[in-house]
Amino acid sequence: MLRTLTIRDFVIVDTIELEFSHGFSVFTGETGAGKSILIDALQLALGGRGDASMVREGAAKADITADFALTEAATQWLQEHEFNTDEGGALLRRVIDNAGRSKAYINGVAATAAQLRELGDMLVDIHGQHAHQSLLKPDAQRALLDNQIAVRDPAARAEAQQVSHSWRSWRALVRQREEYETNAKNVLIERERLEWQVSELDKLAPKAGEWVEISNEHSRLSHAASLLEGAQEALGAISESDHPILSQLSSLNAKLGKLVDIDAQLQGVLDCMEPARIQLQEAVSELNNYIDKVELDPGRLREVDARMEALHSAARKYRVTPEELPDEHAALAAKLRQLADATDIDGLRKQEDKARAAYMEVAAKLSARRTKAAAELGTQVTAAMQELSMSGGSFAVALVGGEPGAHGLEQVEFLVAGHAGVAPRALAKVASGGELARISLAISVITSNATTVPTLIFDEVDTGIGGGVAEVVGRLLRRLGQQRQVLCVTHLPQVASQANQHFQVAKGTTGEGRTVSRIDVLDSRARVEEVARMLGGIEITETTRKHARELLAS
Repeated sequence: MLRTLTIRDFVIVDTIELEFSHGFSVFTGETGAGKSILIDALQLALGGRGDASMVREGAAKADITADFALTEAATQWLQEHEFNTDEGGALLRRVIDNAGRSKAYINGVAATAAQLRELGDMLVDIHGQHAHQSLLKPDAQRALLDNQIAVRDPAARAEAQQVSHSWRSWRALVRQREEYETNAKNVLIERERLEWQVSELDKLAPKAGEWVEISNEHSRLSHAASLLEGAQEALGAISESDHPILSQLSSLNAKLGKLVDIDAQLQGVLDCMEPARIQLQEAVSELNNYIDKVELDPGRLREVDARMEALHSAARKYRVTPEELPDEHAALAAKLRQLADATDIDGLRKQEDKARAAYMEVAAKLSARRTKAAAELGTQVTAAMQELSMSGGSFAVALVGGEPGAHGLEQVEFLVAGHAGVAPRALAKVASGGELARISLAISVITSNATTVPTLIFDEVDTGIGGGVAEVVGRLLRRLGQQRQVLCVTHLPQVASQANQHFQVAKGTTGEGRTVSRIDVLDSRARVEEVARMLGGIEITETTRKHARELLAS
């Protein structure tokens, strides 16, 4: 559940720190006092979009922090993403500066807004004040039904994604086949061009690393004479001339060895010269081996010259470097194989049929799930409508077959009958504003019962409701609060009177003339005054106070 919410310099909020409890809590206040600003601030902490306009005028930055008790799913998520869980909670923080730059933190560690959203979806479910309007859209109706299925069985979400993936795979093959049928001549021309190019490179057979190897060999062969001459000259100077260096060094070492017997101070000089003699002997051995291997081979040089010219010429033709020829060869061969598959019309049709069958299989499973969930949702919402003064009314979820699509084999359509004896019709065509608000609220309560999210927020979802229905709505939310933490922004005294915790939002002016919003937790006496205000408007009389006390007592 949401334990605390701290807001600093957000829109018209200066500083607010709120503590929340279990059960059903309401926020009330005059229009424009900033009730919905609280929801906006919380949404920002949950990864919502933010900009510089959210920073209070004159402030450097807006800072919102929401502290949640951990659920099992949230704990697992924090551990998987290597966020600290030692504090026993999830501290979500969002900072927006007056230049629009945003920073996000989870338990004090820098995070992304996407990570805030992912974690927030496990902690809070927000039902906005315009939810009833979105119910008129077919996509929203389908998404609501599918979400209801996924909440009860998480595997269903992956199944719906598989339907979408299978649809895209099938349609890609359909487009490929249609494109071939339309452009068969161009495809054949391109295939012939690729066949000629691949055949040419097959004959050349460039190998990875070959250019470097053959360049080194060419350099060695073309300079073989000078290399051999230089090596022999060095060998002669060291060991084969009239006065070879090695012989001279050996003679000097022998003389120094005798002198060391006379003066030991020369031992250091001898120690330096002896390794030099040994290294010269090793150099003689290496030079002899090198001379034996170096060959003057004009024939091989011509072969290497021809190979380098062939590789260089092909590289120019294909506009790549000689080193890149093997990769170009592989790429052209892959294109040819792909085009060969694409020109196999019978093979394409078989692939298309196979992909269609795979799509139909997973789509049929999704349809079965939807059929079951549609019946359950229809029964539950119909029952809730009776409580909400729509006696005899009914609600149904129709699955209308149509063309296969990314979302399955059917369209989802919400149908409603306002009273008994009337055939259900499309929600968008028959529901009045008040009926739509009540049906939306019934759906919100029912779908919230199915979710595992611990905190539910209702932002003026009771708009368009009044009288006895409002009292029923209040009881529904209070009942829901026995299972979850429920926060509700409301303008209805019948709803506010049912709350376990009551916050009043008010707008005031500072000594500097700035407009700020403040929030107070109301005690029993203050609640009477606030509910009376909601009942009676500007002038509060003893009669409205009495009515307020009766509402709160009930």
